[in-house]
Amino acid sequence: MSLHLAALALDNAAQILDHLGRCFAHRVAHEGRFSRPLLDAQQPTAFLYAHLLADLEAAQAGLRYATQQGPYEQELAQTYAALMLRRFLQRLVLREHEFGWQGDIYASLQTHRHWIEATLATPRLVALGQTLLDRDAEWSGAYGVSEDHEDVRRVFARFADEKVAPLAESIHRHDGILPEPLLQEYAAMGVFGISIPDRYNGSFVDHLTMCLATEELSRASLGAGGSVITRPEICAKALLKGGSDEQKRRWLPAIARGEVLVSVAVTEPNAGSDVANVRVSARPTDGGYLINGEKTWCTFAGRANVFILLARTGEADAGHKGLTLFLVEKPAKISETDHHHFSSTQRDGGRCEGRAIPTLGYRGMHSFSVCFEDYFVPTTHRIGEEGQGFALQMEGFSGGRIQTAARAVGVMEAALREAIRYAQDRQVFGKPMSDYALTRVKLVEMAATLMVSRQLSYHVASLMDDGMGGMEASLVKLLACREAESLTREAMQIHGGMGYSEEYPVSRYWLDARVLSIFEGAEEVLALYVVARQALSRYLSP
Repeated sequence: MSLHLAALALDNAAQILDHLGRCFAHRVAHEGRFSRPLLDAQQPTAFLYAHLLADLEAAQAGLRYATQQGPYEQELAQTYAALMLRRFLQRLVLREHEFGWQGDIYASLQTHRHWIEATLATPRLVALGQTLLDRDAEWSGAYGVSEDHEDVRRVFARFADEKVAPLAESIHRHDGILPEPLLQEYAAMGVFGISIPDRYNGSFVDHLTMCLATEELSRASLGAGGSVITRPEICAKALLKGGSDEQKRRWLPAIARGEVLVSVAVTEPNAGSDVANVRVSARPTDGGYLINGEKTWCTFAGRANVFILLARTGEADAGHKGLTLFLVEKPAKISETDHHHFSSTQRDGGRCEGRAIPTLGYRGMHSFSVCFEDYFVPTTHRIGEEGQGFALQMEGFSGGRIQTAARAVGVMEAALREAIRYAQDRQVFGKPMSDYALTRVKLVEMAATLMVSRQLSYHVASLMDDGMGGMEASLVKLLACREAESLTREAMQIHGGMGYSEEYPVSRYWLDARVLSIFEGAEEVLALYVVARQALSRYLSP
């Protein structure tokens, strides 16, 4: 097989998608400008378009990476490219008219048909599956990072295996909370400061380092591992963008050292991904503001010392322009015997009370619904000016989305490892399950999917280091989180009935993966209003 043929096929797909985008952009525009109502009227097509873009970007990232790697990685990259093109055809044939294009997509890709068929031929995939099974590690290919980054990865991998993994199942099965000794070890490792510059006592090197640390910790546990980085990441990004020098000096070093633990309070019962619809109010009072209303899905709210909270300081009809961001302090509840509820009353009577929301998975920090009643926050704790909250929160979320993609990659890595182990050990009809063609093909497709998801996240991390990649962070989250759900499902299926039991961790991976496409921006919202909107806007007048 040839990477050159794969590249030609992907270039052709990119040209087709470019034609579709140009045509569709005019269907969602009014007088040459993007129109939200017109997009909303054609949401299914826009949703499909965003996913096709994500698939194409992943396939291209896989090929770029594979050119610097060995034959095994090149074979995996071609496999994903062919899978992507087959899916491309399956989704688009007879739907060209929805985009307003008169071309024939099937005919346009006919020249690559034989390459796609040969790449996905069962004998080839079965043989590649044997190569996969013969490898001692890195079943989804070499990581392709520098020696310095590889050293970082090994440190976090060892920590994940020795410190986090032994606790993961117990925390999940008993709905437990991160134990204090583990939090202290995270702090000592610099985990909470991994997105904070060293001038504020942080340990930030680059976004790739953050992705590597997140992957390895998430491989051991999503809730008790990689997710501990998310809230400090979101808060730090917002502070670095809009905080005063005094706020940065006060809060960032304390967050980096793990002395201040953060919970994000943005979502509300009637305002999830529609952040501009936030209704929790911050009413001016002497020396500050009084917070009133309910926030939900505030992860780690019980143990946290501070919320980064988005509240409405302007009129309701002001939309996102009426939102302001605050740091809201509260006492941390450290008890490990009663960690599903907290209540705090201020000296002047302001109250803040939270109750944990029961969840299928993603356990270890708990997500809370939190009610505020005249809860006072001083003016010094406002980040930026009134009305800047939405933009600052989005700055934080862009970092959170690339980090969530890395969390998805970590969960996929864990699931693939378990699937390979089980397939090799389990005897079915007198021979190992891994000897069967279907099992091998599944494992190859899983490995290829994991590889490109990882490499796309690394590519986006490099863009973010250069001050770009906001839309791409949403795109890789869209892709990796969807693929995590699919991959963990296949890993569970390979386990058969034991996958549905609680004897093997693969059921935990599947439950945890399900939340990834929901939090940090729901899949539908990211696809429609970030990825599709920004991609289509490129074809319209400024």
